[in-house]
Amino acid sequence: MLGFFFMLLLTGVSVLGVLAALFVATLLMFAGGVFALMIKLLPWLLLAVAGVWLIRALKEKKDPYARYGLVRERYSRRDYRRYSRGRY
Repeated sequence: MLGFFFMLLLTGVSVLGVLAALFVATLLMFAGGVFALMIKLLPWLLLAVAGVWLIRALKEKKDPYARYGLVRERYSRRDYRRYSRGRY
């Protein structure tokens, strides 16, 4: 890398130009590496999503209220009338 730096200086490129080129190249290489890592890990991410979907489908409760996180009332309407007749 030092040889490349000195050859650019000898050909007439300024130090500021060399540093700017190194900075831009570093950013491009970083973005390319992140993109390559994302492509490499994508099958594992899809496998994890499919696994969670499968486990939820197998453990699904038969209660339609539980699917949306709702809680069914404990007492029926008749029990509510019986317990609320002024006993408090």
